Amino acid sequence: MQPRTGNRSANNAPRNLYRTRDGRWLAVSTSSQSIAERVMRLVGREDVVTEPWFATGAGRVQHVDELDAAVADWVGRHDEATVVAEFERVHAAVAPVYEAGDIVADPQYNALGTILRMEDPDLGELAMQNVLFRMSEGQGAVRFTGRGHGADTDQLLSELGLEEGEIAELRSQGVIR
Repeated sequence: MQPRTGNRSANNAPRNLYRTRDGRWLAVSTSSQSIAERVMRLVGREDVVTEPWFATGAGRVQHVDELDAAVADWVGRHDEATVVAEFERVHAAVAPVYEAGDIVADPQYNALGTILRMEDPDLGELAMQNVLFRMSEGQGAVRFTGRGHGADTDQLLSELGLEEGEIAELRSQGVIR
């Protein structure tokens, strides 16, 4: 069984989440030798590229702390926009780690209908996650934002076979609301 590695890879490095100067988290992955080389040159550590251990993913994993520290230091000295632009310039994989507000604002999530807006009787309009898997037939749907405590108790207990009098007795005893 492979041990937990967090955001790191057991087969390649550097690969992790790194915090930018403006407090954003970015995911970086070097899935090939050439990308790892470009990233290390970008962050100012071209010296490691010529090390024999750097020639393989397994070798880089053995030096993951050194590689992570170099990438983290460089990323931490720049804002998100600069880091993304520089990684794109050198053709290296980088992506922001979204917070809830980023998801709600993302045009692609909106185009896919991932986020829907519904009225809640107590809170007004809410942005919330839509049904995850939508099929061409028999689509699921979000019917409400949530219901008040006990809103479905009578129906549920009736479906379980309790009579109105039994439900009333449970309510009078404080067992249900």
